[in-house]
Amino acid sequence: MTQGLAPPLWRQLQATAHVIQAIRHGQSGTAALELVENSLRPGVQSLSFAVLRSLGRAQALRQLLAPRTPPAAADALLCTALALLSMPEEAPYDTFTLVNQTVEAAKKTLAIKPQAGFINACLRRYLRDREVLIAHIEGDLIARFNHAPWWIKKLQTDWPDEWQLIMNANNHQGPLTLRVNTRRISRAAYLEQLQATGLDAMPVGISGLQLTIPVAVQQLPGFAQGWVSVQDAAAQWAAPLLLSGLPETRNLRVLDACAAPGGKTAHLLEMSDLAMTALDIDPERGKRIHQNLARLGLSAEVLAFDAADVNKWWDGVPFDAVLLDAPCSASGIVRRHPDIRWLRRPTDIAQLVAIQARLLVALWDVLAPGGRLLYCTCSVFKDEGESQIKAFLAGNKHAKLLPSPAHLLPGLVIQMPALQDNPLGDHDGFYYALLEKSVA
Repeated sequence: MTQGLAPPLWRQLQATAHVIQAIRHGQSGTAALELVENSLRPGVQSLSFAVLRSLGRAQALRQLLAPRTPPAAADALLCTALALLSMPEEAPYDTFTLVNQTVEAAKKTLAIKPQAGFINACLRRYLRDREVLIAHIEGDLIARFNHAPWWIKKLQTDWPDEWQLIMNANNHQGPLTLRVNTRRISRAAYLEQLQATGLDAMPVGISGLQLTIPVAVQQLPGFAQGWVSVQDAAAQWAAPLLLSGLPETRNLRVLDACAAPGGKTAHLLEMSDLAMTALDIDPERGKRIHQNLARLGLSAEVLAFDAADVNKWWDGVPFDAVLLDAPCSASGIVRRHPDIRWLRRPTDIAQLVAIQARLLVALWDVLAPGGRLLYCTCSVFKDEGESQIKAFLAGNKHAKLLPSPAHLLPGLVIQMPALQDNPLGDHDGFYYALLEKSVA
């Protein structure tokens, strides 16, 4: 490839189909994209995300065009093309270019070459009969909302009035939201820095800015110097909620359990001088906490242990505050990780709920009387939020639920006094419950 020229589209489509096939076989999108050649990765990531947001529709169309499922590699390429063709208002290429380049990708892929003619015939038929084919799948909820069937049913049960709004929001890219490190620069001053470089943003939350048009972090003024971090507006409520109502004294003992990559740890330290412990079960992910804190000019004790295995890491001195950002389905962040909706299985939820309950019980023991524990998940499923906390409160007479945002849903505006003066703007799905431990 000549230096300076963009990779041909057929190569990007070829690599995108590999990513889709890997996800169908259970590999995360992040891991699959890491295997893509560097020169191809930006384009392939963009195409893969677009395909994943339209994969339900593409699979329904493929079923009409070819009721007998083609070999896996050919099916992945065909569905990749159908996903892009079925969203002409968003597709980055015209329809005939997409068809021609898809067929070229098939011809140049050893495992798919025998099906190149079949793929060409399917796509040409789609172009010819598009209106009829699209009309045929209008009543198919999977094709319409592009989520797994069990996921759709779960949202219908949990949110009977909001489920469509949630899924429609999930099918659009989330905004780029920044958290200003107010130890280094004020939000107003940083907004001026953005505007000086031609970037528009609006204030969200307490120290956040939401960009009108997303850009690479390398284009953000002062990013390398630790002026800002990327963090969703809903996630930015963890630190202020946990610290609200606690004594304004230096060096409160605070634990961030399940802390990697360290965004909430950093936010807590940006807001107050704390004796901070950041805990994560994965030593490699723990390294990212160190890296993120170093860029921001912050420090914390970082430990690599299972947070629920208290006897292995706790020194016996109670914490004044505990943040438990528990492992969850990540059902609230599918705008940024659209592979999740196709990777998760219904059985995953019960397993995650059990882990969350185990962590809640264990970390409650390390909290000082009068202290506060903030339980949060990036999930919109009630099993991992409202229902989890109801069960914990029912079995713990020393726990009191304080005013909290509860479920924050993508595509919906939450009405809560604490948020009226600090609107969240466009945000991911999240759940928050602030618990206080009684003294007696």
